[in-house]
Amino acid sequence: MSVRVQVILAEEEAARFKAQAMKESKSLSAWLRDAGRRMLEDNRQFQSLADTESLNRFFQKCDEREKGVEPDWEEQKKLIQEGFQAGNKI
Repeated sequence: MSVRVQVILAEEEAARFKAQAMKESKSLSAWLRDAGRRMLEDNRQFQSLADTESLNRFFQKCDEREKGVEPDWEEQKKLIQEGFQAGNKI
């Protein structure tokens, strides 16, 4: 059984969603359903990392989410130590 859901959007946002749906050769409804399903999948609290494929997907999502370069560990240790020593001088 299907359920109709009404979604209130700003005109500009609705136009952007519809344009993207058209680029993907989908109806706006299908595009919104797919976007909602992706959000649910991305936000699952508990992910099984029991196999190589799911572990690779997890790290790929982490790489997509994070920007920049991870700092060098020696540099990090130096910053931590300097902060700790500065805290002892107060």
